[in-house]
Amino acid sequence: MRWAIAAMLLLCLSLANAAAQERQPASAELRERLMDAVERSQSFENRFVAQVWLMDMSQRLAQRIPDDQRRLDLLRMVHFEAAQAQLEPELVLAVIEVESNFNRFAISSAGARGLMQIMPFWLHEIGRPDDNLFDVQTNLRFGTTILRHYLDKENGGLTRALARYNGSLGQTWYAERVYNAMEQRWYPH
Repeated sequence: MRWAIAAMLLLCLSLANAAAQERQPASAELRERLMDAVERSQSFENRFVAQVWLMDMSQRLAQRIPDDQRRLDLLRMVHFEAAQAQLEPELVLAVIEVESNFNRFAISSAGARGLMQIMPFWLHEIGRPDDNLFDVQTNLRFGTTILRHYLDKENGGLTRALARYNGSLGQTWYAERVYNAMEQRWYPH
């Protein structure tokens, strides 16, 4: 079993290295920030897994969030909150892309707020009206918890859970957008 895990890690590293060679080389500043992010990461199996995932996802997210530190902080929080809710972090990244395109100050026409587009009524529902849905960690915690709840309610059926999350139960267009984002940008190739 351990050799299989080690083989997978080596495969992931080689894929990440191949992908990294096709992209812009990492700056010294990014390397330093990445090392700091790896040291502060709490939701990864080990430092090696953290380093590979953070570097890979950081490069994928660089066009949307150019600031290295903001990008790495967001990725660490996404990974942590996804792990807490027992979700794949790549799924959370895809939901964020579809919901807000990584704009932490996004407000929908229905009034949903932040990265994961959380409706403000949830603050009152749980007795926390002073929480700030534009705060990244608060927004991620709400969003991942809500998505986990809907996944449980749908017995693991992701398409229906995503439709519930978006308020479009009975339709598949939203889930299809999330699946496309996962396939095109967030799942390792």
